[in-house]
Amino acid sequence: MRDAGKADDVTIRPIRAADDEAMGTIARQNLKAFGLDIPGTAYFDPEIMHLSEFYGAAPDCRSYFVAVDAGGVLLGGGGLAEFEPLEGTAELQKLYLGDGAKGHGLGTRMVGLIEDRARELGYARLYLETHSALKAAIHLYEKLGYERIEPVSANHATMDHFYIKEL
Repeated sequence: MRDAGKADDVTIRPIRAADDEAMGTIARQNLKAFGLDIPGTAYFDPEIMHLSEFYGAAPDCRSYFVAVDAGGVLLGGGGLAEFEPLEGTAELQKLYLGDGAKGHGLGTRMVGLIEDRARELGYARLYLETHSALKAAIHLYEKLGYERIEPVSANHATMDHFYIKEL
């Protein structure tokens, strides 16, 4: 994958069915690179290769965005969906960037867009689950004001870090 360059050279838009295979592959490559291609992670989520269908099925409470470069190459994505254990809360989900897209501010930009969309949908906070092996992700979430909490209801049993942010 080529280098993404500056984050402002990238377009972020809602996911389309044509993006599903590339986005699912990026997600699985990220998880595998950290030894998280195991049960209890998003690697085995049934929707991982069909994200547009999952998020598109409930647009009043879910959204998924992808980042593409000027040439139309998909660089990564992230989304949100309802999180029923906590009223008024969405879960920030499946934020994955291809290796060439990391380190250019794109993760920060994606999280900001997801937070804005959560507010538009009426959510008061965002919850997320991650793993201690994902040090860059943990750094990003903490830098953006996510506070570590005890697990509420782990959707992925292997995850060991849980965060929440009031919007």
